[in-house]
Amino acid sequence: MINFWMGLAMPLRLAILMLVGIIAGAVANYVIYTWCWYPRPIDPWAPADLKAPPRRASDRIPIIGWFSLARESSIHGRGFWVRPVLIELSLAVALPALYWYETQAGGLLPISQLAAAQVPAVLTAFEPRGTQIFLGHAVLLVLMVAATFIDFDEQTIPDEITIPGTLFALLIASISYWQFMPMSWPVAGVPETFKPTTFEMPWWPSMAKWWTSTGLLTGLAIWSGWCFALADRRLILRRGLAKAVEFFCAGLVRHSTWKVLFAIWLTGMLAISVVFKIGGAHWHGLFSALVGLAVGGGVIWAIRIIASSAMGVEAMGFGDVTLMAMIGAFVGWQAAVIAFFLSPFAAIVIVLIQYVITREPRVPFGPYLCAGTLMTVLGWNAVMNQWFLPNLLFLGNFILWLCLAMLGLMGVLLFIWRHIKQAIFSPH
Repeated sequence: MINFWMGLAMPLRLAILMLVGIIAGAVANYVIYTWCWYPRPIDPWAPADLKAPPRRASDRIPIIGWFSLARESSIHGRGFWVRPVLIELSLAVALPALYWYETQAGGLLPISQLAAAQVPAVLTAFEPRGTQIFLGHAVLLVLMVAATFIDFDEQTIPDEITIPGTLFALLIASISYWQFMPMSWPVAGVPETFKPTTFEMPWWPSMAKWWTSTGLLTGLAIWSGWCFALADRRLILRRGLAKAVEFFCAGLVRHSTWKVLFAIWLTGMLAISVVFKIGGAHWHGLFSALVGLAVGGGVIWAIRIIASSAMGVEAMGFGDVTLMAMIGAFVGWQAAVIAFFLSPFAAIVIVLIQYVITREPRVPFGPYLCAGTLMTVLGWNAVMNQWFLPNLLFLGNFILWLCLAMLGLMGVLLFIWRHIKQAIFSPH
């Protein structure tokens, strides 16, 4: 399939991707307005508002149809159609541009560190792998667009986006580990080769124990933890520990959706075991995605628990946890960590734009994470090869203790700030 794709003329490939981007934008708009908690009858593929005139066939043409739907401005608000048009136009440009950047321009590779004579051969050799990477990134981009704008509108991210997205990431990872972005080897030196940034990088060669029962049990534990995180979990300690456990277990099966979740868990346990048995690149890729899921979601979950406990209020929604778990499954734990650290820089820009447009200073955390992920992909060589990897090798195992210390320090500072606010702003 990749050989057939690469056999097409480049203008034709870009034109196809532009068309796919337009359709993806239309799908994203449908998800944004119909998969949220409070659906709005805006999208032309959803039922129209009772006050709106009948929909025309032309209304469903991406981009163009929104201009005719502007006739419903008196119902949905002035300029309601502008954002959907921009989303579809943006994805129509973004997908071809991302493809060119990752497969033709060598945007993921340290091109500047190579001799000029090497570059054409390196780009040609990397193109099939770059195409595989692009496929994952294109799907992730559309998912992040939908999640971002629902989060803007409602400060929540539906599981209907993050669960299928995570499952898709695990699926393509189990086919091959080539979906993960390249790192230059040796680290901090002139690149001699490029390796996919799988779970064991940069501590290459890979650690053999993860191909034994230790790796299987770890993968099953990560999968079980993810499924548990999706369940309805409520720990109420007011009536003692015994009652708390009783209420907790009852809450897990309170809604009928637990049956679906249980079926997902059971199917996943079987699938992970089968892929482990097959081994090779299939297990390598799947385990790398599972580790990315655990680190991406685990970091946000830990921050959520500590910050909520320290401040006495919910610090962030659980949708941010499942979003970052999905991102980690797509890009691996290294890129997920980098995206998390870059998200505050993205937040500055997002807050300013949001405030200029809406005068609303509060912005949910999900768009920061998505923007941080996009920054990580576009600046991959600089943030990975020139910053993250050298520091990771320098710190070694100490980085785990440093992260734990930073989480503890964050909890202490938020706890102090909580009491300062109570002392200053609470009525006496």
